[in-house]
Amino acid sequence: MHLVLAARRADRMNELAESLETKHGTKCHIVAIDLSTSDAGLKLVDEIDKLGVDIELLINNAGVGLIGEVSTTEPVDIQRMLNLNVNTLTDLTYRVLPGMLERGHGAIINVSSVAAFQPVAFMGSYAASKSYVLHFSEALWAETRSRGVTVLALCPGVTETEFFEVAGAPGWLKKHSSQTPAKVVRKALSALEKRRQFVVTSWKDYIMTILVRLATRRTAVNESKRYFRAGTNENTNLPASSAASDDQNKS
Repeated sequence: MHLVLAARRADRMNELAESLETKHGTKCHIVAIDLSTSDAGLKLVDEIDKLGVDIELLINNAGVGLIGEVSTTEPVDIQRMLNLNVNTLTDLTYRVLPGMLERGHGAIINVSSVAAFQPVAFMGSYAASKSYVLHFSEALWAETRSRGVTVLALCPGVTETEFFEVAGAPGWLKKHSSQTPAKVVRKALSALEKRRQFVVTSWKDYIMTILVRLATRRTAVNESKRYFRAGTNENTNLPASSAASDDQNKS
């Protein structure tokens, strides 16, 4: 198996590549790139084309989260987040998908979030971007499933990553139930094998997605204020505006 790892942090990708080769004999090609730039998708696909390999599986898991009140949030940070969460993901999907359809096989995993199922106060742009990923992926699933290609929207809840540490909420994981990245991966691969259109990786989170659909939209968004009241919620200890990212993309 050959993997292409793309992210800003080349040192971490090198460590991962060494680990994969040692444990599994997997060969990795590393592309150090800022995926939040407008031409990142084109540059990454051009780099892969030089390798002369077909992309059998694209995992769009580059993303950034932004928590904060509108009055203290920098527009440039919102733009960068939308470029990464929406624009690059969409660009890569459209550049890679035609080749898969032509070959009659392939798969794409687009990482959404459990936040995609409702509006989230103080995290409105992030939740909206993940809702886009969910709906976009489901639509492509319907379009491509009869042609041997699967597009899956992966919707994890709170996961044991650096997301909240970088966001300035170091105590979040201790106060809320979470899941390991390994569990999220297992759920994703199982759902992909079953050719599902989306998967929520925790049964508690799945129940929540059902409850918010039964509640009024006013109730759902007002309830979200309890979790992400930036700078004022003693349970989160979040700053007025902060960003977190996990910008590694695999294809």
